[in-house]
This record gives sequence, structure tokens and C-alpha cells, in this order.
Amino acid sequence: MPLYEHVFISRQDLSSAQAEGLIEHFTAVIADNGGKVVEHEYWGVKTMAYKINKNRKGHYAFLKSDAPSAAVLEMERLMRLHDDVMRILTIKVDKHVDGPSVQMQKRDDRERGDRDGGMGFGGDRPQRSFGDRPERSFGGGDRERSGGFGGDRGGFGGGDRSAPPRR
Repeated sequence: MPLYEHVFISRQDLSSAQAEGLIEHFTAVIADNGGKVVEHEYWGVKTMAYKINKNRKGHYAFLKSDAPSAAVLEMERLMRLHDDVMRILTIKVDKHVDGPSVQMQKRDDRERGDRDGGMGFGGDRPQRSFGDRPERSFGGGDRERSGGFGGDRGGFGGGDRSAPPRR
């Protein structure tokens, strides 16, 4: 059977017990339709990037399932009809990652790239100086550097306005 990961956000005015009850409810829906939920996590109340249905926060939940597509479609249909669920996201994965999700790991345990004093150079990307940049080419053979795309006046026409238009 295909493997899926689901994240859903429920309303902030629910209690944590009610939010975890939603996880159990949708786990039962998957089980009733021939699938199984391998693992589930309750991530708690988190602040969202923007308001959804006049809510700034929401209860986040994460499910890993091994279920046929019909079971997933039925669960998503019931989530869309449920008044307490605001958003859902389902993705199909090749395999489930063992252990807790990134949201459940402590901040110090997360994998961090090497940081170079906050200068923007980090990880395995090579550091290069500004003199190493290649000269940019705009493609047009007879186009001048100040005309064409931008120049010093911005926009696409940017060049000398007193010159006749090119044909």
C-alpha cells in the first residue's frame, strides 16, 4: 500500500484533549477503510504565518499512514466537512522516516549547517569573492549595455528616450 504523511490544523479554541480526539477520530477513519496509521504526533498550538478563519493560532497534528488511496480520500473528505479542521496537507512518500519529526526534536538536536559568523556563507557551499562573478550577457547582439533590459532608468525600455526606436 502507498505511504502518506498528513498534517492538519484545527481551531485554536479547542482543548488539547479535543485536538488529540480529532487525531483518534481520523485514525479510526483510515482503519475503517482498510489502512493503518503507523505513527501520529500532536505538535501543540503554534502561531500561523497568517490568519485562517480569523484564527492566529492552531492545533497542529501529524499522521503517518499506510493506506489505500480510497481511505485517504475519505479521510480528507471528512476533514473538509469537519468544522474544527481549518487546513489539511497530504503528501505521498516513498518511505517513512524513523524517529520523531523535525517539529518534535529539540532545537539543539536538529542538524545545523556550519555557520561562518553570520556572514551568509555556510554549509558546503564554496565561498567566493565578488571579483569571481562572471560578466553577465543579455543575449542581444547589437544591444547596448545601458539600453534593453533596465539600464539606469529601470524597466525594460531604460535606454536613451531621444533616440528613434529600433526596428
